[in-house]
Amino acid sequence: MFTYTVSVTTGKQEFAETVNDIYLTLVGTERSSDRTLVDKSVVDHFARGSVVSVDIRVKEVLGDIVLVKLGKEKILFNDHWYCKCISVTTPSGDSFEFPCYRWIDKEQEVVLRDGKDRLPQDDNMKEYRRMELDSRQLLYRWKEWRPGFPMSLDANSNTELPLDIRFEAAKSVDFSLNYITAIRNLGLNKFLQLSSWKDIADFEKIFVKIKNSESEYVMQNWNKDYFFGYQFLNGSNPVMISKCMNLPDKFAVTQEMVEGSLDRGLTLQEELKAGNIYIADYAIMEGVQANATDPDTKQYLAAPFCLLYKNSQNEILPIAIQLSRQTTVGVGNTVFLPSDNQYDWMLAKMWVKYADFNVHQLVTHLLRTHLISEVFAIAMYRQLAAVHPVFKLLIPHVRFTIAINTAAREKLICKSGLFEKANGTGGNGIVEVIQKAMKTLTYKSLCFPEAMKARGVDKKKDLPNYYYRDDGMMVWEAVKSFVSDVVKIYYSSDEIVQKDEEIQAFVQDVLSLYVCKHASFPNSLKTREQLVEYLTVVIFTASAQHAAVNFGQLFLGVYPDKHFTEQSVIEATKTFRKKLFEVTNIIKSRNEKLKLPYWYLSPDRIPNSVAI
Repeated sequence: MFTYTVSVTTGKQEFAETVNDIYLTLVGTERSSDRTLVDKSVVDHFARGSVVSVDIRVKEVLGDIVLVKLGKEKILFNDHWYCKCISVTTPSGDSFEFPCYRWIDKEQEVVLRDGKDRLPQDDNMKEYRRMELDSRQLLYRWKEWRPGFPMSLDANSNTELPLDIRFEAAKSVDFSLNYITAIRNLGLNKFLQLSSWKDIADFEKIFVKIKNSESEYVMQNWNKDYFFGYQFLNGSNPVMISKCMNLPDKFAVTQEMVEGSLDRGLTLQEELKAGNIYIADYAIMEGVQANATDPDTKQYLAAPFCLLYKNSQNEILPIAIQLSRQTTVGVGNTVFLPSDNQYDWMLAKMWVKYADFNVHQLVTHLLRTHLISEVFAIAMYRQLAAVHPVFKLLIPHVRFTIAINTAAREKLICKSGLFEKANGTGGNGIVEVIQKAMKTLTYKSLCFPEAMKARGVDKKKDLPNYYYRDDGMMVWEAVKSFVSDVVKIYYSSDEIVQKDEEIQAFVQDVLSLYVCKHASFPNSLKTREQLVEYLTVVIFTASAQHAAVNFGQLFLGVYPDKHFTEQSVIEATKTFRKKLFEVTNIIKSRNEKLKLPYWYLSPDRIPNSVAI
């Protein structure tokens, strides 16, 4: 008799006594073992993060172990359990690793391949690969949640999601409870209880519970023009500012209006030509229906122009704001100026920030990180086998993304959801803004360097102190370098990329989701360079871009689940972490000299995925 020792590493969930009837089958290059029922005394030792060993005895040597079949019999209770990985030690002492990171449920049998990464054209077990993808494509079905939205997963709640992508119990989301908790923690409940407020100073009560150097700085400078301008560079929505070479037709600003704000002695046209004029254009908000869900509260929306000036001190200052875009003959567009009554100017800036808030929430944050990352995630699950190196590369960056988006569709942006109750773009406005934004969403706009160039803000000498751009470029290059290292390990030529049918199916599946043909998403990848850029877009969007416009909890480059087992990829990951550490130190050193540090794109604060 020959003995094979199978070590099963479990995790995530405590197991009840009802967990039983677990079986294992080993498949070798020469023969397979009989299906072995795991002894109940062994199963009873299953616990969170534990390792249990099972001996499987056979009459003849199985050869190299290439598959492990793991499953459980169906019983009355829902006793699914989580398997992290399995290792098999042969009678000769050889060891084989089988990553799993799956839930074992009902009578389902999970077939595990060894940890070696394989491209489809090099795989001699294609039938198992096809079975895996056929099964996944039944689970991960596309659905149009709203007309004009990116396609999403066909699930209406967390309980309808495949087990492997559901939130853990500790990660469950209750948006209403979180909203109430945030209001209380920030001290906003006192503000909401005020029947009225008489002075701007009343807003200082909001900051009672927020005491740190940053909050003090914001409280002291929130209404100053330079700080208003600074937020276009390094605030929560740092993607609206663009270099302005020609004034928009509907913008009624004139030389006479702004000459008092131009400190170089040049005319407006000369400043435009010199590249010192920037603009934030909220055209997407034009014509959007304001929230009308509360008949007792009339709500309004604006579609502002905000003209910004880089003065001789390299400060970005607002010099003209127009809130409307009237085209009716005889109806003028009021342009607000810094020289106006202080409260008129303050309110004009508030209306700009209100428009910015809505664009930030629905376009910059929801559409361009959450919903786009879900598209990549679903296509990955549908088209890439678990042994594909790109699957292993991407899976940490899609963790919980589908789950958080499903929860948002169920409770946050749905009809009568929290967003509808709390925001001026609630109701039809959500759909209108997303549909408009989809018409301008292109593949190249997700490539960070290309996005900077498109807005004319890519040069440091032209626009200094733009930390979102500077830090974003460093992180983009670090991610791209890591992806390039991994791609070179598996693809020695462009021809190998072209022959990878799963990669081609992956990008075609993503493309099929976009009703807007202008989006210019690739329908195939022909070179290693194209593959590197595409995968960098996926990872950067889910990690760094989301971190810049939100905040997170899992850190970039830290991969607790070890999907890769090849030493070459492990070394590439170490190099990636080293580069991220260097970027972190550069940002830390710079921030020590700033009154208001910019941390959003520091790698030690960037989550791996869109999970919140």
